[in-house]
Amino acid sequence: MRIYVLALNQVFDTGLSAFLDTFSTANNLTKSLGASSTRFNVTIVGVRPQVHTRHGLSVPVRLARRLTHPDVVLVPALGAHLPETLRVALEQQEITDAQMLLREWSASGTLVGSACTGTFILAGTSLLNGQSATTSWWLAPFFRERYPHVVLDDSRMLVSSSRFVTAGASLAHLDLALWLIRRRSPSLAALTARYLVIDSCPSQAAFMIPDHLAHSDPLVERFERWARRHLASGFSLSGAARAVVTSERTLARRMHSVLGKSPLAYFQDLRVERAVHLLQTSSASIDQIAIQVGYADGVTLRTLIRRKIGRGVRDLRPRR
Repeated sequence: MRIYVLALNQVFDTGLSAFLDTFSTANNLTKSLGASSTRFNVTIVGVRPQVHTRHGLSVPVRLARRLTHPDVVLVPALGAHLPETLRVALEQQEITDAQMLLREWSASGTLVGSACTGTFILAGTSLLNGQSATTSWWLAPFFRERYPHVVLDDSRMLVSSSRFVTAGASLAHLDLALWLIRRRSPSLAALTARYLVIDSCPSQAAFMIPDHLAHSDPLVERFERWARRHLASGFSLSGAARAVVTSERTLARRMHSVLGKSPLAYFQDLRVERAVHLLQTSSASIDQIAIQVGYADGVTLRTLIRRKIGRGVRDLRPRR
């Protein structure tokens, strides 16, 4: 498999090295599995002859225009991890040139993958319009604002289709590399993960900070403050709309455009977040905590926690 890693100026050091180290480890392990024919030929390419990482390290790139089309191209994250700095980074001519290349490669059948802020570069090609994708959870409101035609699922660590694959926050570069290895050899992917001590995490939900996302919009932030005061008493859309001085329709529309979910779904997220905090910091039972966050019993709460963060309630108790 011929893989190009597209390195652009200010590339995120960890993201770039995560791709390179994961494929290198897989190649080194092929002999132990008797699968020496399963190799990943990785080339670092760029659209400029000189590329430096976010921390100023020089990256040895080959000019992409001089090479044949790859089987796979991967776009690692940029070092700009906040909306205000990322917005500036995406306006660089180098990004525009890279997006033109991605469109050409995709048209020729190349699988295009991206991780973290790299998905902003891919989304800027319009190739993801109408497609599902993911990105860093804290950048989800900015992504939805900038690319409204992409179906963003920021709770997932990895989203794939026949032509594209996107990964979530920073270390999801590892998940993306393992996903590609798994397509060729599930046993090699499993062995590589063990050598690198990578624990698969299919969801970003456990790491999300709901109020951080809400603060990107004043109306959503007002709703978030109201919701936190009413976790135990229950949800009322009409009551919430009156409290934040808007209509039910406007509240629902704004919540969807900023967070990609309904007011009720976000209210449930806040309940789970509060319950997880209490499980980690108090000695209260699951049933006692359930009452504090508005559920009749711990069974329902336990089910919701497992569904949202993908692990058992016992794992949330601090080790003593």
